[in-house]
Amino acid sequence: MRKALRGVLSLAVLIGTVSATGASAGAATAAEPTAKQSSGSTSSSESSSEDIKDRILAIPGMSLIEEKPYPGYRYFVLNYTQPIDHKRPSKGTFQQRITLLHKDTSRPTVFFTSGYNVSTNPSRSEPTQIIDGNQVSLEYRFFTPSRPAPADWSKLDIWQAASDQHRVFTALKKIYSENWLTTGGSKGGMTATYFERFYPKDMDGVVAYVAPNDVVNNEDSAYDRFLARVGTKECRDRLSGVQREALVRREPLEKKYEAYAAESGYTFNTVGSLDKAYEAVVMDYVWAFWQYSLLADCEAIPADAAKATDQEIWDSIDGIAGFSSYADQGLGTYTPYYYQAGTQLGSPDIRQPWLGNLSRYGYQPPRNFVPRDISMKFQPSAMRDIDSWVRNNARHMLYVYGENDPWGAEPFRLGRGARDSYVYTVPGGNHGSKVAGLVADEKANATAAILRWAGVAPAAVEADPAKAKPLAKFDARLDKRDAELERNLGTLRP
Repeated sequence: MRKALRGVLSLAVLIGTVSATGASAGAATAAEPTAKQSSGSTSSSESSSEDIKDRILAIPGMSLIEEKPYPGYRYFVLNYTQPIDHKRPSKGTFQQRITLLHKDTSRPTVFFTSGYNVSTNPSRSEPTQIIDGNQVSLEYRFFTPSRPAPADWSKLDIWQAASDQHRVFTALKKIYSENWLTTGGSKGGMTATYFERFYPKDMDGVVAYVAPNDVVNNEDSAYDRFLARVGTKECRDRLSGVQREALVRREPLEKKYEAYAAESGYTFNTVGSLDKAYEAVVMDYVWAFWQYSLLADCEAIPADAAKATDQEIWDSIDGIAGFSSYADQGLGTYTPYYYQAGTQLGSPDIRQPWLGNLSRYGYQPPRNFVPRDISMKFQPSAMRDIDSWVRNNARHMLYVYGENDPWGAEPFRLGRGARDSYVYTVPGGNHGSKVAGLVADEKANATAAILRWAGVAPAAVEADPAKAKPLAKFDARLDKRDAELERNLGTLRP
């Protein structure tokens, strides 16, 4: 949930060769693009008499922001007119950004959301690579510019957001008539789950990565147990030592913070003071490390924090938790997230007993990170409903977690009512865990399930899931780390 961490982590996967059910290997995907295709025509298997852009823009409420060329694809950045309130659509509308990576209407489609802003550069999520399909990506409501004006924050909830997805799906299904999967990482995985809960007939499958499931917001002991045993004692001691020193040396380091804030133009009106912002960053430090680093990265943490210089303590805290996180300028982008965390999603409240009485404010709640003129009231029934539904009704749902990711301490679990659904954990994995990192048999089973749900599992995979491989070839530009999740890396921001 908090701060954008610098340069870690990849949600992309190196992927293999092309194949398709009931067809030769090359028939199911676009051929090597011709010059005409690269300049923006439809793929070779579609009719040239009806351009895909024209079909998309014929949808009522759909408008084009820009088209970006990409070999073998068409890539559109779009606006779609949505009701502010899906229960009362006559009460006004807003423009919601969408991107569309178009391959071919004969291919399945992945509906991706990060739960935050949408990237406007072409990229493929892991399921899109696996099924060699189209990808629709949606900006979450109230993240700018997809925010109603004026903003009625009571209309920012998980049902309204799921209804946004439902309307987009309903509109585009007329063009992309093959199977659809929904996916997302972290808050995006939560979003995919909520969409399935409220509109279970829309998607043919759900692939949710590292999705937290905070069922009872005021009972967070699972996180404390997790942090007490994650990794190795040596690593935990290094982290706690640096964190303690940052609070012991509060006075000199806050002077450094004050100078840094003045130079950067940072203010602290929302959180209330530089002191509260400083402590919030320090309190995030241990969680942030495990969320986005690997055990091997402990070597970079000062081994004897008491002997480290002020600059070494500062650099370690800033590099992992980020001193810009709780300035107004860092918080503003994520107001919609903090609002939801304080009204429906819940948020961790960890004890960190190794700090003794050094903390003045404790683990600060989401209310502290949302401007006071926005009212908030927590709804404890929201996550209980989601959790119960997943346990008893999951169909074609896959959850992937990381062994060392704190968010996995409260995961989604499947009950007796679940069918053809799975929860897997990447050994040693962090918040970037994906199917590619699973042990061999689980990786094959997950890949086979994704292909099966998308309706493109080759006959060999239907007979033996161990043979399952992604259908698309690796693309160094499209398949670098997932752009939306990369931008939204955060310590206490999933």
